[in-house]
Amino acid sequence: MTVTGGTRAEPGETGQPPGTRPLALWEALVPVVTLIVLIVASVLLFGDAGFEGPNQIALVLAAMTGVWVARRAGHSLEELNRAAVASISSGIGAILILFAVGALIGAWAVSGTLVAMVYYGLSWLSPSYFPLSAFLVCAAVATCLGSSWTTAGTLGVGFMGMAVNMGIDPALAAGAIIAGAYVGELVSPLSDTANLASGGGGVPLYTHLRAIALPTALGFLIAGAVFRLLSVPKSVDVSGALAVIGAEFHMTPWLFLPLAVVAGLALMRVAPFTTIILGALTGLLVAVVLDPGRLAAFADPAGALWGPVAVLKGAWQVLATGFRSDTGIGPLDTLLSRGGMESMLPTIWLIMAALGYGGVVERAGVLSRLIAPVVAAARSATRLVASIVGAVVGANMITADQYMAIVLPARMFRGAVAGLGYPPVMLTRTVAAAATPTSALVPWNSCGAYMAATLGVSTIHYAPYAVFNYVLPLVVIALAAIGPGRRAAGAAGNA
Repeated sequence: MTVTGGTRAEPGETGQPPGTRPLALWEALVPVVTLIVLIVASVLLFGDAGFEGPNQIALVLAAMTGVWVARRAGHSLEELNRAAVASISSGIGAILILFAVGALIGAWAVSGTLVAMVYYGLSWLSPSYFPLSAFLVCAAVATCLGSSWTTAGTLGVGFMGMAVNMGIDPALAAGAIIAGAYVGELVSPLSDTANLASGGGGVPLYTHLRAIALPTALGFLIAGAVFRLLSVPKSVDVSGALAVIGAEFHMTPWLFLPLAVVAGLALMRVAPFTTIILGALTGLLVAVVLDPGRLAAFADPAGALWGPVAVLKGAWQVLATGFRSDTGIGPLDTLLSRGGMESMLPTIWLIMAALGYGGVVERAGVLSRLIAPVVAAARSATRLVASIVGAVVGANMITADQYMAIVLPARMFRGAVAGLGYPPVMLTRTVAAAATPTSALVPWNSCGAYMAATLGVSTIHYAPYAVFNYVLPLVVIALAAIGPGRRAAGAAGNA
């Protein structure tokens, strides 16, 4: 995930505000249990449609129980309101990126960039090896870009289109894309989460990256082996799909210009929102130059407007509400009818509700109260690492924000790690390995919501296939138990 380019509000203070008291354990559990019960009820009642509103209501109601608990502990409504607003404000960068990605998907649909990725992917990739290929390619691209979000929002969308035409389970395809994207985010020096984790533990970036390389490599190999096993022999005739695409779009290397612009700007460390919105505008430019009639027909089917005006209206509309294909060819229309900033509004609503909930419970001291006994009980390397992993995953669920899940546990466990004589890099490695990949497995976390919205597959459906994302925390715990991981962390810390 990359949401740089704005000012991120610091997560709430860890000290006890004057006039308030620490929460009792039962009080800290109330908003957490309430959220779990309401989310489960939403899933049972609404299924995937819960993403369109019921899940958001569950978060709002759970936040209200957090306010009740916080008021019992002496916090004022004004203070809790400020905490919720500050938490929501910290997600503005992510919200802007979501708007930009919606615009980019619509622009790439109308320009032909999306179908070009699908066309050449169908030509070059074997359906038998599709999950493994998607995993490996996304891992390589995300390592270069340092952003799982950019990788999923560009290359990932293309892979999803290929999966549909190859008859691949969309959940499997999304899981492979997400797994690969998070491999790259963990080990790239361009990743903001890697920088945040190393900074939170007071460890130089490249020392942190050396320490996390071993567990990431092991998780990568395990996930790769699983995707290889899932890559079953399959014969699919894609000639019909290629012919349909070729008849509607003139395939030319110029269709990849928007993708090249995004990759180049990302490597130059241009802010993600700027990178993605320029990629969208480049896509529209390609559409205007190569096939302006498509934009004009989309905006003005009756032909009532002067040509250039219709093209301008079409480009404007694509950015706002997305492109809607009307070729009469079902699979192609399904692939191309998508995008627009408007399409991201349910996801943005979810993120705002989740961050508001996270701000309230963090200010109330819910996370601190739940983690404190865990910190006190950690007396060995294995128990310490397992405790950090559990706390980080819990923070991803409770605060609904990947950044809080990195910063808060890193602060709280720093003393315990030092007190037991372990190097700080053990803390940064464990926090990053637990927080970064598991954020995409929580439906109401900003990362899980983004991936579901971008790839068109609900979190609960792709999660079982995002092998790397749930294997990596287990690998870190296993390395702490058997010893080599601890020695590797110590060696990296002394390097």
